[in-house]
Amino acid sequence: MTPPDKRDYYEVLGIAKEADQKTVRNAFRTLALKYHPDRNKEAGAEDRFKEIAEAYAVLSDPKKRAEYDARGFSGVADFSQEDLYSGINFDDVFSGLDFGANGLFDRFFQRRHEGRTKGDNIEIDCVIPLSRVATGGPEEIRLEHPATCPACRGSGCEGGAQPETCPACTGAGRLITHRNQESVQIQHISVCSTCHGRGTIIRHPCQECHGSGEAKSEETLTVKIPKGVEEGMALRIPGKGIPGHTPESAAGDLYIVVHTRPDARFERSGADLLRQETISLIDAVLGKTLEVPTLENSVSVTIPPGTQPYSTLRIRGKGLPEFNSEHCGDLYLRIAVHIPEKLTNDERKLYENLRALGEKRYVSRI
Repeated sequence: MTPPDKRDYYEVLGIAKEADQKTVRNAFRTLALKYHPDRNKEAGAEDRFKEIAEAYAVLSDPKKRAEYDARGFSGVADFSQEDLYSGINFDDVFSGLDFGANGLFDRFFQRRHEGRTKGDNIEIDCVIPLSRVATGGPEEIRLEHPATCPACRGSGCEGGAQPETCPACTGAGRLITHRNQESVQIQHISVCSTCHGRGTIIRHPCQECHGSGEAKSEETLTVKIPKGVEEGMALRIPGKGIPGHTPESAAGDLYIVVHTRPDARFERSGADLLRQETISLIDAVLGKTLEVPTLENSVSVTIPPGTQPYSTLRIRGKGLPEFNSEHCGDLYLRIAVHIPEKLTNDERKLYENLRALGEKRYVSRI
């Protein structure tokens, strides 16, 4: 039976049931690039990405695929998310594309690596000017985060000792109880309250970190901002997150979410730039040549005669570079027309003469 709101994996990837592994891989690669949440900001893109990833996780594994083909969703229902995605190197699938997929799956599914409990990830914001978006290049990031305590080297124990196996859960980090209800045996799994899920206890905590194994650390990192970086894109730096719970465990990753600093000259819309130019009523009627600033210098733009208020002029190629592309966006000029609120006597006479001429022309047309 198909779970509600769940589509067939072959349908999700848009492939036939007899598709070979190369076809499965290529279909996933194409769709995942389209719906990557750091690139696609449309509503529902993240959920679509997860759906695509789950379909690939099953169909790219011969054993899981065979179970799914034989029994449908019930064939893979017993897999945890960690087991479902185990053994898949998503970064290898997207090699050469600076995709960072494994890091993305860490954020979504809290995957574990090499059987070790990985530390938590850190996410910070980085605000950069339009000029850095246009050129790419280095940006310094100041980071304050927990680091391994130098006194106990992360063990949390005083005097070089090591944590002891929790006697309550024997190192499992969880407690399992069973009870029978009629003819059904019910199994209940809970986090061990003695060790709080770590599997170990500390008899004599380190005096420096009080048993946490962590210390405050300040660090300045130089991050390479890619040319044309998109608004809200997350850059991953492996191993710069919070340390794991044990000395052997891997540290989490650092995700730097890039935002564009507001600019008085332009408004950003993807790779395009928007700018408002205000002209006089006379210039709107007769036309005019303007010097318009761009990110690099300035360009001459001809305002055609009879330009209407809030019409838009397009200047091709004067926007921002597109991410992972040789193309550039465009600069759009929104023309606002200034209507004078106060007139001198001479100006009023001129406008009245213009109105009289306009009325004569209108009458003559009738």
